[in-house]
Amino acid sequence: MGNVVVVGSQWGDEGKGKIVDWLSERADVVVRFQGGHNAGHTLVIDGVSYKLSLLPSGVVRGGKLSVIGNGVVIDPHALVAEIKRLGEQGVTVTPDNLRIAENATLILSLHRELDGIREDAASNSGTRIGTTRRGIGPAYEDKVGRRAIRMLDLANKETLPAKIDRLLTHHNALRRGLGQPEVSHAAIMEELTSVADTLVAFIEPVWKLLDTMKRDGKQILFEGAQGTLLDIDHGTYPFVTSSNTVAGQAAAGSGMGPGAVGYVLGITKAYTTRVGEGPFPTEQQNEIGQFLGERGHEFGTVTGRKRRCGWFDAVLVRQAVATNGISGIALTKLDVLDGLDEIKVCVGYELDGRRIDYLPASQGAQARVRPIYESFEGWKDTTVGARHWADLPAQAVKYVKQIEELIDAPVALLSTSPEREDTILVHDPFRD
Repeated sequence: MGNVVVVGSQWGDEGKGKIVDWLSERADVVVRFQGGHNAGHTLVIDGVSYKLSLLPSGVVRGGKLSVIGNGVVIDPHALVAEIKRLGEQGVTVTPDNLRIAENATLILSLHRELDGIREDAASNSGTRIGTTRRGIGPAYEDKVGRRAIRMLDLANKETLPAKIDRLLTHHNALRRGLGQPEVSHAAIMEELTSVADTLVAFIEPVWKLLDTMKRDGKQILFEGAQGTLLDIDHGTYPFVTSSNTVAGQAAAGSGMGPGAVGYVLGITKAYTTRVGEGPFPTEQQNEIGQFLGERGHEFGTVTGRKRRCGWFDAVLVRQAVATNGISGIALTKLDVLDGLDEIKVCVGYELDGRRIDYLPASQGAQARVRPIYESFEGWKDTTVGARHWADLPAQAVKYVKQIEELIDAPVALLSTSPEREDTILVHDPFRD
């Protein structure tokens, strides 16, 4: 058996939480390897919903170790609040079941403020990205700029002041240029020391921990956050997140070698959604889009923002299959399509009078592409709660098979409701 990487193969919100939870029962360790608390998973277990933003999905399962890797940017106050919130639901998070990479970058209040200032300015100029204003991008900027405060700095109060000064040299100059008041050293010191004692106990060189667990034959599940199309390099730039979201980041974002990545499972919704600004070739700003949004309860786990909805885009998912090296997909929310007379699937694009089979990198070209659709017959019988192929309407099975052909990847799992048991297993990623 090998390790498994779970990635979103669209713009996120594909239902990764349920699938990761389902797989975590088979894993020993669940690792979060990129992003921040701008993305979230909703887990439904025995009718109880758990909303996670930073914590890996393994924390709700007893006997599992959860790890936040170095590729994640961490808002320490948001993390403490999330741990407390789960505790109120009866889920205890301690250093026994959660470890955090010592070299993970921290998000501070000044990052959140800068994020909001930029989004407000961009709104006035019509260039808004549509970030969650949680400071993710500015924190990654400081990481790349080699001035970030990291988890390990919370444990070393002798060197922390000098690092804060270095950070503020950059940020206060930037804030002055934006007409904003400077941030004081004392304010940042208080912000960090107020949570340091709580979080220091979770810190560890997790690359070493994971290497040991790998050598001991433990099964590791790498949990992605945002979807492939939000990848900083391979997504719809500049309307993307600030980290690499593809499967290859599982290695770099956890401190393990590429050989640790085994089966890559792409989570794929049976239609398409996205949150925020940017291109969306198959978006339906009509009754179909409204139907998909209402039936699918398409609101962001973290932000509550309404998601844009449209038909399944096989071009984009096939591209995600290639950039991630996807072994198989978990197709979610098939039940949302129940009752439609006709279902459309994008099978290609028209760009400036010619047909293409990929989404170009140019922002201008992305805005000009037009979807080429094939229509498929819908089904009237419900797929909700189906747990075997035989439980599905014939046309639903045909739709799934057609998607497999169009994206060049097999369906490994099929999800037919938010409940974890309503899952049809075709191939077990940990065994096949």
